[in-house]
Amino acid sequence: MLEITHLTKRYGGVTAAVDDLSLHVDKGDIFGFIGHNGAGKTTTLRCVAGILDFSEGEILIDGKSIKTDPIGCKQVLSYIPDNPDLYEHLTGIRYLDFLADMYGVSSGERNERITRFAGEFDIMSNLGDLIGSMSHGMKQKIAIIGALIHQPKLLLLDEPFVGLDPKAAHTLKTIMEEMVHNGSAIFFSTHVLEVAEKLCNKVAIIKNGKLMVTGDMDAVRGDNSLEELFLELTDK
Repeated sequence: MLEITHLTKRYGGVTAAVDDLSLHVDKGDIFGFIGHNGAGKTTTLRCVAGILDFSEGEILIDGKSIKTDPIGCKQVLSYIPDNPDLYEHLTGIRYLDFLADMYGVSSGERNERITRFAGEFDIMSNLGDLIGSMSHGMKQKIAIIGALIHQPKLLLLDEPFVGLDPKAAHTLKTIMEEMVHNGSAIFFSTHVLEVAEKLCNKVAIIKNGKLMVTGDMDAVRGDNSLEELFLELTDK
């Protein structure tokens, strides 16, 4: 579903925020992307989402190149940044309808999905509120529902559990597991190693833009905990 090959992203023509990174995410994967602040996680996700151009390498999403067919790629993916920037002058429901229109989701399908996810995240009664009046956590829930509205094949998440209350975090984990069971793939960055260890079947650790290790969670972790492995690789 996602193939990153020799990805390099430079800023100012010199500094490599991401340096020759290669990994792949298959259908059915929940893939955790781990690293310290500034390691290159967000830059990688933004390149995959088509927000940032990159210096070298290739990114294929469902067999399509993000460089040569960005629209085709974006039709099958969703990206939720760590601090979603929503249209604050719209109400929650109008924002979700706007996204559904953009992706060509029928009125019946959007109503069913909005009703389901708004109910699961306990914000049904707030959909008529202006987004600008909502709390950070509520905005994040709206962003998540918007990302799910067209049933993406690839879901990209940057620190998705930050700002969510425990119930909402549990709801999101359940939805993620359901998505991959139905054939989608999820690639997300996180600082919460315990969540990654329990939720992900694959993992990659990045340090200073370079990939330190990637693969199946059990094989990568070995006899250690994910926290022990992470500290061993990143504290050198």
